[in-house]
Amino acid sequence: MLPTTLDLSATGRKGRRPGWPGCTLAIALTLGVALPEPVRAEPPAHAPAHGWRKQHDPYYLGYTGKQWSRDYGILAGRCDRTAVGAVLGAVVGGAIGSQVGEGSGRQVAILVGSAIGAVLGAEVARNLGDADRACIAHGLELLPVGKRVSWDAPGGLRYQLIPENGPNNRYCRDFTLLTEGAAPARSRGRGCRRPDGSWELTRI
Repeated sequence: MLPTTLDLSATGRKGRRPGWPGCTLAIALTLGVALPEPVRAEPPAHAPAHGWRKQHDPYYLGYTGKQWSRDYGILAGRCDRTAVGAVLGAVVGGAIGSQVGEGSGRQVAILVGSAIGAVLGAEVARNLGDADRACIAHGLELLPVGKRVSWDAPGGLRYQLIPENGPNNRYCRDFTLLTEGAAPARSRGRGCRRPDGSWELTRI
C-alpha cells in the first residue's frame, strides 16, 4: 500500500535537496504515471519550412510548396545517388519530367534545359550524370538555407551543393556547387522551378 505522504527531505547528496523536476519524475515513476511525450513544434509562419515534415506526415515539403515522398538522404547531408539512379532508371538526358516511374515513392526533382553547361561550366556539365543532376535539383527543393549536401560520383568526383534563397522569388534559389577530384571547380548559379516540378538553371 502506497504512503499517503512523501518524505521530500531525503537527499541524494549531503547538503543538497532534489529539485521539483526530479521529484516529479520520481513520483511519476513510483506511481506508474506516464509522462506526456514532447510535442514537435511547427515552424513559424514567417520562416521557410522546405524540407520540414510534420509528425505522421509521409511527405517532405519542397522549397516551392510541392510535396515529395522521399528525400534520398538530402536532409541528412548525403544524397543517395544509387537510389536516385534507380528511380531514374534507363531514361536518358534531361527530357524527363519530375515524375519518374509509377507510385508515390518514385518521384525525384531533376535539372532540365540547355543552360547547364553555360551556368556550371562545360567540363562540370559534361561530367554530370542524370543522378548527379537529380541530386542537385532535389537538394534545391528540400535543403534549408545554411545546410549542404554532398555525394560521390564515378571517376573519383565528389560534389557538394550549398543552396541559398532566391532574389525575391519563391520559385528560384541561388546556389554554389563545389566539384572535387580530378577536375575541381566552384560554380555559382540560380535554379528556378518549373510548373512540372523540374528545375532549370540560369546565370546569376
